[in-house]
Amino acid sequence: MLSAFANIFKIPELRQRILFTLAVIVVVRIGAAIPCPGVNTDILARFFHTIIEKSGSSNTTGSVIGMFNLFSGGALENCAVFTLGIIPYISASIMLQLMTAVVPSLGKLAREEGGRHKITQYTRYATIVICLVQGYFYSKQFENPEKSALFSSIAAITQQYGPLVPYPGPMFEFTTVLCLLSGTLLLMWLGEQITDKGIGNGISMVITVNIVSRLPAAILQGFQMVFSPSGQNAVPLPFVPLMIFFLFAVVAGTIAITQAMRKVTINYARQVRGNKVYGGQSSFLPLKVNYSGVMPIIFAQSILLVPAFTIKLLPIGTAPWAMSLANSLMPGGTMYYIIYVLMIFFFSYFWVSFMFNPIQIAEDVKKNGGFIPGVRPGAPTAEFLEYTMTRLTLAGAIFLAVLAILPSTVQRSFGVPMLTAQFFGGTSLLIMIGVMLDTMRQMETYLLQRHYDGFLKKGRIRGRSASNLTAAQGQAATGNYVWLYVIIAILFIAGAVVALAK
Repeated sequence: MLSAFANIFKIPELRQRILFTLAVIVVVRIGAAIPCPGVNTDILARFFHTIIEKSGSSNTTGSVIGMFNLFSGGALENCAVFTLGIIPYISASIMLQLMTAVVPSLGKLAREEGGRHKITQYTRYATIVICLVQGYFYSKQFENPEKSALFSSIAAITQQYGPLVPYPGPMFEFTTVLCLLSGTLLLMWLGEQITDKGIGNGISMVITVNIVSRLPAAILQGFQMVFSPSGQNAVPLPFVPLMIFFLFAVVAGTIAITQAMRKVTINYARQVRGNKVYGGQSSFLPLKVNYSGVMPIIFAQSILLVPAFTIKLLPIGTAPWAMSLANSLMPGGTMYYIIYVLMIFFFSYFWVSFMFNPIQIAEDVKKNGGFIPGVRPGAPTAEFLEYTMTRLTLAGAIFLAVLAILPSTVQRSFGVPMLTAQFFGGTSLLIMIGVMLDTMRQMETYLLQRHYDGFLKKGRIRGRSASNLTAAQGQAATGNYVWLYVIIAILFIAGAVVALAK
């Protein structure tokens, strides 16, 4: 495997793409550190330091704002121009994708030549609208943080050190909205440049970079949890190897489920056309266990944040019963996790019902002269595919539900800091693993095409046929990915130790 990484830089095109991707990543991280004008970043730094100190408790507001800060790569902590991140573009993409399945005119446009390009343009326009709304929302939150549901606990800091925004008003709101909009559009353009000239999916790569940028801080917090500066360890030292083993078990299980699929065999009838014989071969239809990916968790988290914040913004939000209801609907409440799990199951089936069309697949297989052994072509094939996908979706939904509640379970049960616990599961782990697998598959493709060793266990693959080459590209061993995470973990631990020593 190490030789495969060495061979990566022997291929000029791949080397150029990797260096370009690294250069764009540097720009993304620089933008996360450039603050918007008019905001006292020292106040925000003190506020987030207070949130970190309370992260071991049931601080629901800290959990929510910590999640926002995680996906922005720390940009929210600096009130940077990349505070909104790439999330508005992701939201617009999901919205247009769902509308394509619901609105007939958009579905027809997507199947036409050049239709996807128009839908991409609509997605960009929708991104601008979402950024304007969210940017104005953030500017009002920064102007009046004491009345905000996100920054409600900042009042004590502003009373002592001054206001978060010294000069509020329309000019500050306009400047903040313009900066946040420009930052998101720049991130969107950088993501597209990575897709075209770099390696991996650009938009997903930007999200992953933001998440991974918080990993050294998470490791440092975990280190301080074990070796407390006060001399009293928060957890027993023999407990640490068990937590590390549990982390790698979660990573390995997530990789296995992400790659797991049901291969439905399809045989093609032999057809004679003139002097040529077509068909007579066997193939398979891959049905992924986690077909919906990370979308159910994102949908559930986004929708569940709305009721709690809405209650706090209402005039009755200060009533004891309203505050109790709002807290139960935020991370940490029992009702929150019950509704959270139910919504993950619902959105898992909802996404599959929109994106997986067994009738269309059955018709395509029938037109090409294919059939599933033991199943009649046409309607019986569609029923078989729907039945199979329903059972697979149930397994995928159970996996997503368990993975989604793991961070909060680790935090509440073992006292792990909030930032550290977010890497034990949830959206961040799924996105990181998905992007890592996709990027390594693309690298594998370049290596195999140049007859170099891939990330597989066995050696060179000279003289392979095209079908074997395609099969080899999709069979990266799970153990190798786990070892890759071990290497990355060692590097980040070393960086955290150096930072602690300084």
